Amino acid sequence: MSDERPSADRQVTVRRAVEEDDAALLAIEQVSWDASSGFPSYQDTLTDTFFARTGPDAHLVAEYDGEVVGYLRLQDKYPFPEGAGVLTINGLATAPTARRLGVASALLDAAAAEGVLRGARKISLHVHSTNAPARRLYERHGYVVEGTHPNE
Repeated sequence: MSDERPSADRQVTVRRAVEEDDAALLAIEQVSWDASSGFPSYQDTLTDTFFARTGPDAHLVAEYDGEVVGYLRLQDKYPFPEGAGVLTINGLATAPTARRLGVASALLDAAAAEGVLRGARKISLHVHSTNAPARRLYERHGYVVEGTHPNE
């Protein structure tokens, strides 16, 4: 798509995922992880279901003009009480045909709102240095670099 922006009649909406989103999310997953993401070999691990690793309850889904065009996986970062209140984004992808429409920003805004609802004190994420567009996006949304992993 071009630099088209959402209009009043076509807009990005975000909702919780449901099982029926599986095929659409798998299709996005199959085209989203290339060399720029830092995880091109991730393609080799994909199965025939998107929800193989985590179920719908961990996902926010973006729709544009009624079509599923992206997702964000938001989970508790730590499985023990001392880590309560720290969430992590363990994946965010937008369909190539829907990029530059505000989909990822809408998902990040929804994750922040979900964090408030869940009483989170922090939302963290990891992004590879090769994924410059994602890094710029996260910076625009207030994420800061807390550390780097130079040997990863």
